[in-house]
Amino acid sequence: MKGRTVPGRIWAFYRDGFRSMTLGRVLWLLILIKLFVMFGILRLFFFPDVLGRLGSDRERAEHVMEQLTTTVNPKEK
Repeated sequence: MKGRTVPGRIWAFYRDGFRSMTLGRVLWLLILIKLFVMFGILRLFFFPDVLGRLGSDRERAEHVMEQLTTTVNPKEK
């Protein structure tokens, strides 16, 4: 252990820790599944690719400018 560099000792620390985990592996699997659902599946339903449907860069720029500068009248809601 004395001849290892600091990054090597850190790597060994985490490697040995993950090898000895039992419940932790299941929890990491649940975390990874949750991240996949959040960023992979929910993105398809709640964040449509509006700019991808527009043709040119000019149309995209106009759309963004319109969305940023349009004010909402609270009485209309």
